[in-house]
Amino acid sequence: MTEKGFIIVISAPSGAGKTTICRQLANKLRKLKYSISCTTRPRRAGERNGVDYYFATESEFAKTAKKGGFAEWALVHGFHYGTPKKPLERLLDSGYDVIMDIDVQGGLKIKKAYPGAVMIFVMTPTFRELEKRLRARKKDDDETIARRLRNARVELKCLPRYEYMVINDKLITAENEVETIITSEHKRIKRNKTPKFE
Repeated sequence: MTEKGFIIVISAPSGAGKTTICRQLANKLRKLKYSISCTTRPRRAGERNGVDYYFATESEFAKTAKKGGFAEWALVHGFHYGTPKKPLERLLDSGYDVIMDIDVQGGLKIKKAYPGAVMIFVMTPTFRELEKRLRARKKDDDETIARRLRNARVELKCLPRYEYMVINDKLITAENEVETIITSEHKRIKRNKTPKFE
């Protein structure tokens, strides 16, 4: 019987590097899959449907949510984001771990629905560095950047509900830290399943 995988939730403010960390670890680790979210936000240049996101209209998203098709969903920065339930559970049942790049609202909903999920919060060393990275992306105007920074301060208030925090000062170091967490969680689960003889 295939041992069921577990979920790794990566939450972080926009610009802190969570998507890059998730994708690079999913490419590196054989038993780790990246969860593709569904969103109603417009597609950015270079993004591919079914690869970066599943892009949907508001009505399509609402219909799926009403039918219980999302493991979690939330309104973030004015757009809806959700995790399709069937692909997630299919991967877990096949023995894959699933790494999820989702905001704190979605992360806490996943933890409630899947109590074994591992919660990791990623942050830049300072808010000034976060703003610098947001501006360097050249994807947002000043108003949007200001909103993202305000949201980041709100998101940090949820930090006590996360089991780990990783500071993304250097990307490779942050990736290695998240990989170490995943490895240690596997060992912990295996240790807890080992029969104890008195």
